[in-house]
Amino acid sequence: MTENKLYHVGERAEEQSVPTQYQISPFKKARPPEPLHFEVNLVAEAFDRQKKTGVVQVNIPGFSPLKLYCDEQPPVGDDTAPPPLAFFAAGIGFCLMTHLTDILTARKIQVDSLKLEQRIKFMTNLGTMRELGYTTEGQCEMVETHVIIESPETEDRIKDLLDEAEGACMAHHALRNPIPWSTRLVYNGKQAISRSG
Repeated sequence: MTENKLYHVGERAEEQSVPTQYQISPFKKARPPEPLHFEVNLVAEAFDRQKKTGVVQVNIPGFSPLKLYCDEQPPVGDDTAPPPLAFFAAGIGFCLMTHLTDILTARKIQVDSLKLEQRIKFMTNLGTMRELGYTTEGQCEMVETHVIIESPETEDRIKDLLDEAEGACMAHHALRNPIPWSTRLVYNGKQAISRSG
């Protein structure tokens, strides 16, 4: 990012985008000890080069819809917004930190400093093999998370804090466990691909 160029990351959206391929589930309040079920919905659109926008919203009342901007670096993009993997990585780290801070507050655990450092390694042949006629491939190879806590609490209490936070973190659950997935291609108004696993 150059000094004279500011990233346009996001802003509160005026209204939620409505998906055309499925219906957003209505939010249903849970009665303890039932778990709370909710969803996060995204409607995204691509524009010139690598520019994309998307409106994302949690279906729990009180969450405002958020319009996010996404781009890639030159030569394929214009470096006007974060790339998709930056949002992915930040989401993983921030989700774990949300659970850590929520749990330490609820359990009245004294923490003087809480930091998270995270490295995610990826692989792609996007810039090396496509010109030679190969299919583009990519994968996430590793996620490494370091939670750094300064606290007068006992080591066992802080270990329990991390154990509970990791167990509660939905992003970490998705990384560590096979989850159901599905992908559909709607081409000119007609379903062309439907696969799941």
